[in-house]
Amino acid sequence: MKIWQKTNDVSEMEKKDKITESILWSIALPGFPQILNGQLLKGILFIILELIINVMANFNEAIRLSFIGNIEGAVSQANYQWLMFYPCLYFFAMWDAFKDAGGGKQPYSYLPFVSSAFFVTVGTIYSAQTKVFGVLLGAVWFPILWVIPGLIIGFFIKLILNLKEG
Repeated sequence: MKIWQKTNDVSEMEKKDKITESILWSIALPGFPQILNGQLLKGILFIILELIINVMANFNEAIRLSFIGNIEGAVSQANYQWLMFYPCLYFFAMWDAFKDAGGGKQPYSYLPFVSSAFFVTVGTIYSAQTKVFGVLLGAVWFPILWVIPGLIIGFFIKLILNLKEG
């Protein structure tokens, strides 16, 4: 193996690590990866928007109640008019972090993020009354379940479009 190949492999590994780091920090709080990437204004804007939506939706209390098993309490505490904004901001900030870290070079790479935002928003809409196997999952757990079909359908559409063009 030549030295330049080894260096190239390391940079590819570092790129993947940066992408993973950005997505994980974005899961923790939208805006953190943007700050890490030196985009202070954008990062602070994402954090402020997240805090506004979080406070207005009473989302932290809904999360707390969900974690201790008080799903009905979480549903009654959540302000769904505000909570419905959360998935779109969350997944857009994640997409932005992913792209800024070097991801998103393939065509249609945004589709899993967009699809997840859509499906989680739909899950949020139905979360107050929909039961899974007779169990109400509420404003936190039910929308999280919708990430899975959102990602699957997003990756599937991306694959179909790339095969169609390729």
